[in-house]
Amino acid sequence: MDVTPLLEIRPAPRAVFDRLPTHRHRARFHVRQQPQQPNGSAATMSWQPVTWGQFATQIRGVARWLIERECEPGDRIAIFAPNSVAWASCALGAQTAGGVFVPIYPASTPDQIAYILEHADIRFVFASADLYPRIEQARRAIQHSLDVVEIEDCAWLPGSTPATDSCVQAAAARDADAPTQVDARLGAIELDQTAQMLYTSGTSGNPKGVPLSHRNVGVNGADWLRCNAALVEEGQIDLLWLPMSHIFGFGELCAGNLLGWETYLASPADVLDLLPQVAPHVLFSVPAYWEKLARAMSAGSDHEDARRAAIKRATGGRLQFCLSGGAGLKVEIKQQLHAAGVLVIEGYGLTETSPTLTLNRPDAFRFDTVGKVLPSVELRLAEDGEIETRGAHVFAGYYKDAEATAGAFTTDGWFKTGDVGRWTPDGFLQIIDRKKDILVTAGGKNIPPANIEARFADDPVIERVVVYGDARPFLVAAVWTRDDANRDEVAARVEVVNRELARHETIKRFFVHEQPLTVEGGTLTTSLKLRRKAVYEQLRERFEALYS
Repeated sequence: MDVTPLLEIRPAPRAVFDRLPTHRHRARFHVRQQPQQPNGSAATMSWQPVTWGQFATQIRGVARWLIERECEPGDRIAIFAPNSVAWASCALGAQTAGGVFVPIYPASTPDQIAYILEHADIRFVFASADLYPRIEQARRAIQHSLDVVEIEDCAWLPGSTPATDSCVQAAAARDADAPTQVDARLGAIELDQTAQMLYTSGTSGNPKGVPLSHRNVGVNGADWLRCNAALVEEGQIDLLWLPMSHIFGFGELCAGNLLGWETYLASPADVLDLLPQVAPHVLFSVPAYWEKLARAMSAGSDHEDARRAAIKRATGGRLQFCLSGGAGLKVEIKQQLHAAGVLVIEGYGLTETSPTLTLNRPDAFRFDTVGKVLPSVELRLAEDGEIETRGAHVFAGYYKDAEATAGAFTTDGWFKTGDVGRWTPDGFLQIIDRKKDILVTAGGKNIPPANIEARFADDPVIERVVVYGDARPFLVAAVWTRDDANRDEVAARVEVVNRELARHETIKRFFVHEQPLTVEGGTLTTSLKLRRKAVYEQLRERFEALYS
C-alpha cells in the first residue's frame, strides 16, 4: 500500500483522532466476553466491539480527568495492569494531556514497583483492581503521595451512567460539552517532549528509565511503515496479545491506530487457541510462539502440502504480515514456516532506539540475519564489533542517571548497543555476541542474571549460583554449595529467592555442580569475578539437559 499519507511525525493519539471522520462507527477493538455457561472454552466466547469513536472518547476522558487534577505537561503517569482497551486509553490519554506514560509490567514485584514509582516521581497510577494489593504494598515504601485509579473505571460502553462526577467517564462527558481544554493541551505538544518512559533491566542493580520523545518513536514508526508497506494494508485484522507495557506490544497498538486495523485482544495463555477463530492478517509474536506453531505444523507429516494445510488450520489461513521480536528466532524455525507459506519478518533494536534499528523486509530478507538498516538510522561497528547508532530515533539519555548516560555513548555521540555484529557481503546485519550480561528468553523477557545471582551472596549454604536461559523458555541454574548440602536444602533456598522475584525471573530447575570455579580452569578472572561465557560453554550440556 501507499503509506505516504501516514508518514507525518505526530503525537501518537492523533492517529486515533484523525481517523474519526471515516472510522467513528467502525470497530477498532474486539474484546472477549465470558459465556453464560460455566467452563466456556475460547471457541465459545463472544466478542464485544469497541468503536473508534468510543476509543477516542475514552482517551479524551482520561486526558480531561488528568488536566482537571492539575496534571502538567511532563508529569509521569504509571499504568500497572494487563492489556485492555482501558490500558491503551490511559496511555494515549496521558500523552494527550501532555504527560508521560510509564508502563509497569504486571508481573512486577512490590519492590520493583516501588522503585519505579519513586524514581520516576509518579503522580498518578492507573492500576487494575486485582493488582491493587501490590500497589498498596509499594506505596508504603515511597516518600511522596500519588493518586491510584482503578483502570476499569476508564473504559465503558455506550449508555452506561457514571457512578460519580469524579470518574473518567464523567470527565469525558464534560469534554464532549467543552472540548477546548483537551484540544489546547494536545495542540501544544512539541515533538521533542517526552512521550513515554520505559524501564529496562540494568546488567546489575536497579532498572534504568528510558525517556522517548514523540519524535523518537514517530521517526522510527515512519521507517517501519516504509519497510513493511508491501505486506501491511488498511483495515487488516490483528490479534494483539503482546504486553502493551513492552515497546513491542505498544508498537503493535500504534501500528493498528495508524493503519486502521481491527484488533482482537488476547492473552498469552489463549492466543494460540484463538488464532484459528480470529484468522488474523497480522500477528506480532516472540519466538516461543512461532516455535510452537512450527512444532504443531511438523507433528503430522513431512509432506509440504500437509504442512501448509496444518499451518492454515492453526492460524485461520489469512496471515499476511508476521513479525517476530523480543529475542532471536532460530533460522530453522523461520525456514520451516516459510516453506509452509508463512514469512516471518525479524529485525533488531533496543528500547533506547525507539526501538528498531534493522529489519528484514518482504522483498529483501535473509533468515541468518536481522535485516538491513532502516532509512533514518545510522549504524556502524566499532573496532571490537560493537554495534553503534545515532539519529533521531536515539533517546537523549537515562532518567536521573548521568553516569549511565555517559557510559552509553561514545565521545562522538554514538549510542553503544552492547551487542556485537558483523555485516554480510550483501549488506545485512548479523548479531554474533552480546557484550552485556543480559539473558533474553524465548518469551522476549530481558533478564540480568547478576541481579538474581546476587540474592544468594550471603547464603550460608549456597556459595554461588549461575543463571542460564538465553533464548530458552525459562531460567535454570548451576549451584555450588559451601558444604555437602543435600538437594532438598538447596531447593528450599532457591524457592525462598524465587518468592522475591517476578515469575519470569524465577529459577525453574537447577543442578548442583561438584567441581569448583577456578582461575586456572578459566571460569574466574584473576580478581575472582565470574567468566560467564566460559561457564556456559563448559557446562552447556548440563544446562541444556534441564530443558529435557
